[in-house]
Amino acid sequence: MNIMGHLQQLGRSLMLPTIVLPGAAVFLSLSALPWDALGLPGMQSHLHMAGEALFTFLPYLFAFGVAMGMTSNAGAAGLAALAGMFIYTGIINASHYELEPTVFTGVIIGVVTSIFNERFKSIKFPEYIQFFGGPRFVPLAVSFFSAILAIVMVRLAPSVHEGLMVLGDIVSSGGGFGVFLFGFVLRITVVFGLHHLVSHVFWFQVGGYQQSDGSVLFGDLPRFFAGDPTAGAFMAGLYPTMMFALPAIAFAIIHEAREDLKPKIRKTFMIAALSSFLTGVTEPIEFAFLFVAPYLFVVHALLSGLMMWFTYELGILHGFSFSAGAIDFLINEHLATRGWLLIPIGIVFGLLYYFLFRWAIRRFRIPTPGREEGSQLDEWAGDIPYRAPLILQAIGGKENILQMEACITRLRLKVASDRLVDNNALKHLGAAGVIRLGGGNVQIVFGTYSELIREEMDKVIRRDITRVLFSSPLQGRMIPLTEVPDPIFAGKLVGDGVAFIPDKGELVSPVKGKVIHVYPSMHAIGIRTPEGLDVLLHIGIDTSQLKGKGFHAIVKEGDQVKPGQLLITFDLQQIRKEGKSLATPMVITNSDRVRSWSFAPFKSVKRGQASVMSVVLKERSSGGDTT
Repeated sequence: MNIMGHLQQLGRSLMLPTIVLPGAAVFLSLSALPWDALGLPGMQSHLHMAGEALFTFLPYLFAFGVAMGMTSNAGAAGLAALAGMFIYTGIINASHYELEPTVFTGVIIGVVTSIFNERFKSIKFPEYIQFFGGPRFVPLAVSFFSAILAIVMVRLAPSVHEGLMVLGDIVSSGGGFGVFLFGFVLRITVVFGLHHLVSHVFWFQVGGYQQSDGSVLFGDLPRFFAGDPTAGAFMAGLYPTMMFALPAIAFAIIHEAREDLKPKIRKTFMIAALSSFLTGVTEPIEFAFLFVAPYLFVVHALLSGLMMWFTYELGILHGFSFSAGAIDFLINEHLATRGWLLIPIGIVFGLLYYFLFRWAIRRFRIPTPGREEGSQLDEWAGDIPYRAPLILQAIGGKENILQMEACITRLRLKVASDRLVDNNALKHLGAAGVIRLGGGNVQIVFGTYSELIREEMDKVIRRDITRVLFSSPLQGRMIPLTEVPDPIFAGKLVGDGVAFIPDKGELVSPVKGKVIHVYPSMHAIGIRTPEGLDVLLHIGIDTSQLKGKGFHAIVKEGDQVKPGQLLITFDLQQIRKEGKSLATPMVITNSDRVRSWSFAPFKSVKRGQASVMSVVLKERSSGGDTT
């Protein structure tokens, strides 16, 4: 059993129910408006009740969300979890103790439901009672578990209730250092996608607040929205980090980028900075320097924790329903204590980050985007349908995917073999980072496009079409075919495709197939794929005049080749000196067989790097062969 894999799945599942919380915050904020003066008496109570209702039924939402998230959206599991919560609530409400279902209860029932679903969804009974077999047995098993859990809780109610209160007191007794430790660990666990596990404990579990009706709420977040004057310490200090510090890092990256790349970097990171400022989505910026300067990320985590300690010592309390962005800041300001101080503090904190990161990037020559081939962060929402097949190939193809989910900023995958996941190709296609947790559990950070990418990949997987995927035949830079300085290739008279400017004299096969032609001068080679596509690789322009000088063919006609296999070596300097251009086209000469094309970004590529081009073939009665 892979613990990290299960933890990342649980972390993602815990995020699902929190999607509804911004709605609760908006309703509660609107209820504060003077509706009576506006001629709408009763509106205030209606809106307040709408917001309170979501917090009241939060345990049910967590039970349903966790069960669905951990079973890849199995409807029977979600229904079973809700049934379990109804049974649990019915039993504890009938007791003489003042008990209420908590978020923790919902999480337990959700997790147990997912375990039962995996274990019993295919269970078989004798034919005369098979009606209760298969998925129908899952709600039945969960119902029995929930009944037993409720009975146990009724027996243990006083001790459990007191224990949660004591746990809250212990956390509070940590004072500023406890808040600092929370802030530091929260940022560090972002790396592994486990930050929701950490935040969930403090935001929804510890610290009790008894309301006027006698009911008790647990967790910093529900208590804050219920009006607890002591709640918000574990949320307030995140506002300066997300609204000011992370945007400051984005500005530092922009200003340290090369002048020729600065316009593109500016556009990309301005969007990332605005996203962090408004919504608190920070990972696209954090992953831009995490992998190239992990020590700087540790400094960032320490500073973030210190900022939370600082705001705690100043007595600042604030909260959010989604994340610590400007939207939540404004909506929930009326509930905050000294919340306005977060703005000047954040400005000073942002300036500290800006100058620190500019100095570090320059001093340690950190290859952030726009300086060298560092982390990728791209603006390409319109290209997602075209890149999805390439991303799928870079992951190892649909056969390699056992499970695929998406949270706000990353794809969370369970793959058959993580060795088939091509990090270079994924970063080339826009991933800010690839995290391997072991046991086939992989996370790929694509920023806020992750869910759209998952949807498009699902469409690709479901389509019954013939697709041919191409790897890079060279190490160098990929360019559009129209930029080749030759009217025959640029005009696509030979065929359609792409081209490369090599920086190393090795040509490898971009596809699986059969070598059908090696030119006598060895400057070009033809390969036929199993689908019948004829691929021409032409090293340089006007290189046939070299008559084989500087070229050495490794393969011969009739050889079977696979992607990445060496085909030809060549003298790069001699071609540069005697040829017209180093541009090396890769074209499909029978491109009338292609229905649609997809190209990766025209950037630097590694030899054999997957996912640089993808084509979908037109339907026909019979394909080519390699015999």
